[in-house]
Amino acid sequence: MSRDVLTSGLQALGLQLSDEQVSLLLDYLALLQKWNKVYNLTAVRDPAEMMTHHLLDSLAAVGPLLRQTGGQPIKLLDVGSGGGLPGVVIAITCPQIQVSCVDTVGKKAAFIQQASAALKLPNLRGVHARVEALKAEEGGFDVICSRAFASLVDFTTWSSSALKPGAVWMAMKGKHPADEIAALPASVSVFHVEQLVVPGLDAERCIVWLRPSPSV
Repeated sequence: MSRDVLTSGLQALGLQLSDEQVSLLLDYLALLQKWNKVYNLTAVRDPAEMMTHHLLDSLAAVGPLLRQTGGQPIKLLDVGSGGGLPGVVIAITCPQIQVSCVDTVGKKAAFIQQASAALKLPNLRGVHARVEALKAEEGGFDVICSRAFASLVDFTTWSSSALKPGAVWMAMKGKHPADEIAALPASVSVFHVEQLVVPGLDAERCIVWLRPSPSV
């Protein structure tokens, strides 16, 4: 049943994944459900809701991400990743992307490491740290993303030290966050707001794409 829902959702999103990738997504969802009982990774408990609100919601960002990066092998940081959304989903669907999921809660970072091992994803790692403490280590990140994590001001301020030159922010939001955009400092520019349609989810979703403003 859940495979059918996922397959039709992928078709609606225009994503072509291998059978193995579809299986990995379902295995990840099963892991999330299992660990959630102990670790409280997400407030969503119902498996059907997890499929739409978590898996398909995260998958809706994959196409825009690939268009933005041209499908290149890049390094992505998922901030406040929690149970790995969208970081783990991106790691499964985009093996060319090196994904680091950072969270201040140790057990959530440990879950990401567990998922990386269980799902055999060499391009996924969990990092237990505050994002502000992540300097542009190993050259920094090409894309820094978040999903319902914090205000745009806080998200960009806290994570700016981890950006590499030419990098962008990808903020997954619900309704168009006009107030948050208006509150951004002059040092941050919004260059695109992309509306998303999540299969099976009757709610507004968008991605706000941002980059550091050119130095005046």
